[in-house]
Amino acid sequence: MKLIAYVIDIEHDVSIRPAPVERAWMDATNERFAYRCLPLSIANAYGWEVLCPSGFKAIWNGEPAIDAIRIEREGDGPAAASSHFGSGVLTFHLNCLLRTEPGFDLMVQGPVNRPKDAIAPLQGIIETDWSPYTFTMNWIFTQPEIEVEFEAGEPFCHIFPIRRGEIETVEPQLRPLSADPELQAAYERWNASRLAFNRELKEPGSTARAEKWQKHYHRGVDLGGAPIAAGDHRTRVKLRPFSR
Repeated sequence: MKLIAYVIDIEHDVSIRPAPVERAWMDATNERFAYRCLPLSIANAYGWEVLCPSGFKAIWNGEPAIDAIRIEREGDGPAAASSHFGSGVLTFHLNCLLRTEPGFDLMVQGPVNRPKDAIAPLQGIIETDWSPYTFTMNWIFTQPEIEVEFEAGEPFCHIFPIRRGEIETVEPQLRPLSADPELQAAYERWNASRLAFNRELKEPGSTARAEKWQKHYHRGVDLGGAPIAAGDHRTRVKLRPFSR
């Protein structure tokens, strides 16, 4: 499957990279424990990040007007973002047309698990298999009079393709856990194990303290260590970079 970025202006290249697993705030957690959460790590790397070509600072005064956002750019080049829509929305223009294969849309969102004070990314889904139109990545200020900063090389957008209409084929259902006795029994065994493990963590010299965390989900195994996950259980995502 191809995902193509057609650069519009060859004088201003587009910097897109596979999203890395690493996050500064995860590195700063005690013994980097945040990386023990496999769903978090998989989500971090699930797509590609578009990077800021230059750094800038921005502040919103709380008013809805377009000029209510003040932007102070670094260097002499054009600012990486602008106030285009008003209402406290900061707009990034992608200097490329992104094209997916027939039947696939593009999820466009903020960088995954990269919180930023006073501003939040807005998400969109775009039919990039036919559209000849560019799109913008937008962030909305959540607090006035607080300066936000985007550094050169910092990701401001995260993208990945999704199959159009597939979510509409899903048939959501609510059932009591007792409707699946085998699943209920497996859950109850795990829950009892989890409670016992957490109690043991408080005991100096315990096995739980030595193990630090339960690894069943990460390994895709049951409490006895036997594989129960599907054959395509993933512990990492490794995406290809955009090639020329």
